[in-house]
Amino acid sequence: MKKKLLLLTVVFLAVFILVGSASAQSYSFQMDRQIVDVFWNEDGSASISYLFNFINEPYGAAIEYVDVGLPNTNFDESSIQAAVNGIPVYNISRTDYQGNGDAGVAIGLGSEAIQPGETGQVQVFVGTVNDVLYPDSDDENYASAVFSPTWFGSQYINGTTDMQVTFHLPPGVQPEEPRWHAAPAGFPSEPETGLDENGRVTYTWTNPTAAGDQQYKFGASFPNSYIPESAIVRTSWLSGFSTAIGTLVFGLAPGSCFFVFFAIVVGLSMLSVRSGQRRKLQYLPPKIAIEGHGIKRGLTAVEAAILMEQPLDKIFTMMLFSTIKKNAARVKHKDPLEIEVLNIEAEGLQPYEKEFLKAMQPVNKSDRKKLLRKTILDLIESVSLKMKGFSRSETIQYYQSIIDQAWKQVEAAGTPEVKSEKFDENLEWTMMDKNYDRRTRDVFRTGPVFVPTWWPRYDPVSSAGMPSMAGAPSAGGSINLPNLPGSDFAASVVNGVQDFSGNVIGNLTSFTEGITQKTNPIPVVTSTRSGGGSSSSGGCACACACAGCACACAGGGR
Repeated sequence: MKKKLLLLTVVFLAVFILVGSASAQSYSFQMDRQIVDVFWNEDGSASISYLFNFINEPYGAAIEYVDVGLPNTNFDESSIQAAVNGIPVYNISRTDYQGNGDAGVAIGLGSEAIQPGETGQVQVFVGTVNDVLYPDSDDENYASAVFSPTWFGSQYINGTTDMQVTFHLPPGVQPEEPRWHAAPAGFPSEPETGLDENGRVTYTWTNPTAAGDQQYKFGASFPNSYIPESAIVRTSWLSGFSTAIGTLVFGLAPGSCFFVFFAIVVGLSMLSVRSGQRRKLQYLPPKIAIEGHGIKRGLTAVEAAILMEQPLDKIFTMMLFSTIKKNAARVKHKDPLEIEVLNIEAEGLQPYEKEFLKAMQPVNKSDRKKLLRKTILDLIESVSLKMKGFSRSETIQYYQSIIDQAWKQVEAAGTPEVKSEKFDENLEWTMMDKNYDRRTRDVFRTGPVFVPTWWPRYDPVSSAGMPSMAGAPSAGGSINLPNLPGSDFAASVVNGVQDFSGNVIGNLTSFTEGITQKTNPIPVVTSTRSGGGSSSSGGCACACACAGCACACAGGGR
């Protein structure tokens, strides 16, 4: 009886151990092939296509989830698609991701889970990942793109992987323009180059015996004219500041840590505020910055100002001056600003000038600002269409040269008469100079200014007391032109921008932010977890030492 009881006890313990062992069964698999295609898009984002070929070990747990690390958290989860052996799966989640940090998604295989001893092919496509390009550290005219494919924990993956990584460079990049970065160990020093089915330049790196548990970094640089300037992530003094602080922290006594921490928090807060305010004033849509080739000539001063993202109060003042010069409007009162439309069909009026005049008619400030906002939105759309296919950077340089030349003509004038004439001719262009206020006051600091014939329609108060005197000669001989002391004239012109901002649109940042929210909204970035990671995933250390360092890191898997 005792022997039977002992035998039953041994059997029970054996079953218990086996069950416990089974329940503790962990992932153990091979990945004999991994194919990665990274598409660097014309809007500056990246799209990533993965193909994993898994061989599950007979003693391994069923592969129910595959963690896919991504470059950062700024990806569009709705753009992700996945399939197992060609059958779509839809359980794609940030929250289930068990890699290091939040930069990744878990692909739930569901009924298509790869059972022990079976083989399965998992395909994942990520449509949009933003903030993946950085300036090239060797050439300021190039953007740097660095990517690291996802890898898996060494305790779970066995054998070697036939790995192929292909970069598809932005549309339009010519074969002789891009540059590849140094290849990781085990890969050929130079990638295979070619063109894909869409004519995009490709770089392909291949290693038939790569390690699936190792991080590899691949990189290339290409002219930044093929992507929007706003798509390039530019580091500020904060990077150097962080390094210096890190060194300082390790060199200070433990009691000093609180002070350092406080300094970092304050510094980051100040930077965040400044960055946020600057972001609110960037009202151009990203599509206007998608570079083409060549200069777009023929833009008006106001259209060029939009392209250069000049302050909106200055742009409205330029419109005001232009409509007055064309005898389409006059200022009835300057404080508060009230405009009388004289002829909305006046010769030479631009469509946006007609919209501007209509917008200035309502007495209610809220209605007026609403119409002015629409005027700017329509103008931005118009400029975007005109810039299609042209290089924004080259076009800006071209119009900057016009601005510089306009000021040279004014400043080089030898007499007050010629100076006044040149200033009148180039008024809107001179206003676009960043030092417009100072230069205007410097030019007209002394001597009289012979005001143009339209001046009384802009400044009726000062015009009422203007004396007349012999002035600028014309083709027909001497004429009488009214004049003002130079300082008075300069003050009236310069204060025009301030008057418009204060009396019409109010707070410039708030008004511009209303435009920005429609034309260039802040990307929505959601983060569902913080910290974390699991023993089943690889790591991602985004400390690149490559040109430009745009490390698109990835890590994870189970």
